[in-house]
Amino acid sequence: MNEPAVTAAALVELHDTLLSQATWPQTEPSPALAPDNVWHWISANHRFNSLLWAEEDLARRTRVSDSDIATNKRAIDGFNQARNDATERVDELLLIELGLVDATSARTDAPVSMAPATARLNSETAGAMMDRLSIMALKVHAMRAQCLRTDVDAEHIASSRIKLDRLLTQRTDLAACLDALLRDCRTGQAYFKVYRQFKMYNDARFNPALVAEQRCAS
Repeated sequence: MNEPAVTAAALVELHDTLLSQATWPQTEPSPALAPDNVWHWISANHRFNSLLWAEEDLARRTRVSDSDIATNKRAIDGFNQARNDATERVDELLLIELGLVDATSARTDAPVSMAPATARLNSETAGAMMDRLSIMALKVHAMRAQCLRTDVDAEHIASSRIKLDRLLTQRTDLAACLDALLRDCRTGQAYFKVYRQFKMYNDARFNPALVAEQRCAS
């Protein structure tokens, strides 16, 4: 079986590179990446996590109007949905590439696994691990910025450096686990599935509060 398109080292490098760009996260994933390229969706996931991070900061403001916070909360819902959708797309494309899912069913609500009967099922998907690595990159980026501040005392800087070291260790550990999972998937020892999040709070057909609003309006 061919090597997969994704390694943890390449993933971490992409996350950090994108965060270093002045126009990020407003920039869309590279137009050179087709929608069936897993890196398109990895980049999209990281972008939505970055937008979500910024909105979460804004939602904690205390000197703005309630309507401003409501706008932030609605944006958070949208970015969170998009982040999860991108994660699921990553899993679909990886599993197709690894030959571990029936390609015709991969995008349905019931993907058909093609994993060997002897392979162990991993409880966390590779896409979910990549999503966590995206968030880890944001934490590292933010904590590194704290270490560079000039408006705080030495204790703040020292504490931030300790936290940064721990975050880097956590990211290294998670990256190694991702590589191990993908390696085991390639050799038939492990597999994961496409799991649908079924985020109901954004869907007017399922969210009880939105259903009640529709009933009142009719």
